[in-house]
Amino acid sequence: MNKGVYLALLSIGLAQGVKIPIHYFKKKEWRPELFFGTGGMPSSHSAGVSTLTTYIALQRGLPTFDFALSLVYGLIVMYDAQGVRRQTGELTLRVNSMNDLIEKIQKEESLEYKQEAPKKLKEVLGHQPEEVVGGALFGVLVGIVGHFMTKKDRKLSKFKLRF
Repeated sequence: MNKGVYLALLSIGLAQGVKIPIHYFKKKEWRPELFFGTGGMPSSHSAGVSTLTTYIALQRGLPTFDFALSLVYGLIVMYDAQGVRRQTGELTLRVNSMNDLIEKIQKEESLEYKQEAPKKLKEVLGHQPEEVVGGALFGVLVGIVGHFMTKKDRKLSKFKLRF
């Protein structure tokens, strides 16, 4: 794998980790399971693609094919994170509330009804626009830092023997 991939994956992991203290400061509730969840501030999807795009731009330049590909891919991912996935999450909220209503109606009936209760759907799937922007800015920062760190590695690698 190349350094751009490592940086993008690192950025995704860092963005997921940052969600825990941000949630704590907002809600005064410690939830380490947010590391493995979707949604929330910052968007790790946006952070990952922004890191990769920034790193490619700084390493290879803006007029390159790989930058163009990364930029277009990143924009699609960010649009999807706040568009389609967010709408799916809102639809899920409505489905879950309908299920709660049906359960209340069934409890009031005198007929015995045996059915395994359906599992609630996960309600936080997508991102608010500000979460996508937050992830994108986070990713740009990681991409810039990664570029300067690998720049130093390249200077040092000139003096190493390659086998």
